[in-house]
Amino acid sequence: MSARGTGWALVAAQFVLLGRIAIEVARAQRVPRPTLALGGLFAALGGALAALASSSLGRRLRAHPAPPEDAVLRTDGAYGAVRHPIYSGLLLAGLGGVLIARTAGAASALGALALLFDVKSRLEERLLRERFPEYADYAARVPRFIPRP
Repeated sequence: MSARGTGWALVAAQFVLLGRIAIEVARAQRVPRPTLALGGLFAALGGALAALASSSLGRRLRAHPAPPEDAVLRTDGAYGAVRHPIYSGLLLAGLGGVLIARTAGAASALGALALLFDVKSRLEERLLRERFPEYADYAARVPRFIPRP
């Protein structure tokens, strides 16, 4: 399968897994208040991080891992802390969902989503290295998903 086809398959799987977590959250019953508060906090922080990183890409934002023709390499803001802040934010939001849902289905969907983002980010990084020679230096100093303390 081509990088283009693989990219779209990963995007589809990403939305299925996020949807699975959302369904498990919607089905959650009798969630203890502290668990609900912590899960809600993680979901809100993750959503805010993903939104912030998304807005910094503007009209260049796309779900497919291949950069658009007019792409510019972002290394500032959230992209100065991690190379994939949208994925980081979605994983943090997903963790919040798992805390709220408290089900094996939600936890397994989050685990699969983490693996998927690892694969998707590696494809994206290969494409970015081909497009931007300076990407290798950026990748050497900025972590993929979790910021350094």
